[in-house]
Amino acid sequence: MRENDTPARAAVLFDIDGTLVDSNYLHIDAWDRAFTGVGHPVDLWKIHRAIGMDSGKLLETLLGDDASALGDDAKERHTAVYMESTDRLRAISGADELLAELARRGHSVVLATSAPEGELKILLGVLDVDDAVQAVTSAEDVGTAKPDPDIIHVALDRAGASADAAVMVGDSVWDMGAATRAGVRSIGVLSGGFGREELVSAGAAEVYDDVVDLLEKLDSSLLAETGR
Repeated sequence: MRENDTPARAAVLFDIDGTLVDSNYLHIDAWDRAFTGVGHPVDLWKIHRAIGMDSGKLLETLLGDDASALGDDAKERHTAVYMESTDRLRAISGADELLAELARRGHSVVLATSAPEGELKILLGVLDVDDAVQAVTSAEDVGTAKPDPDIIHVALDRAGASADAAVMVGDSVWDMGAATRAGVRSIGVLSGGFGREELVSAGAAEVYDDVVDLLEKLDSSLLAETGR
């Protein structure tokens, strides 16, 4: 992680899954296999709609009354299947370059994720951003993940930034919802599969196709004015 000797202009908080790393569809496949394995198949579109949500809430949403009986087994199966497929992970185009450019401009870059430590280590290995990133959060930092705002509060604390001097960048309505609850403005990207209107309705101030689109339009984006 980079040493920051001068105050950053603003904190930019990034979700990882679906925003910086193309992992959402691997998670969907892993959950599909997990739910089938515990005898409770779930339609793929419903799994997709829940990706990015706190895992406990995801299980309650998708398993309903069976969540308490089957949830732990399903979660373990998901982790096992997902970890076996991580060789297919790759950074979304422009991810490394965007974080490097934001750091070069003096922004404080924080990876605000609730991924478990094992998954996070792999995700960070896919990215090449150590010199650009000031801090990283993980599932160890909070009891409940997005759309609850706890992980955003932790990220702000680690960046030493106030909510009004920060922007959250994410791919899901759960990212936008968490940021809104924390009083942080947000930018949505379409790379996770949620629609533009959905992200705006959930609180996104701006929406871009993906992080390379945001990088190309950086000077006219919300990030160009935040922290001035």
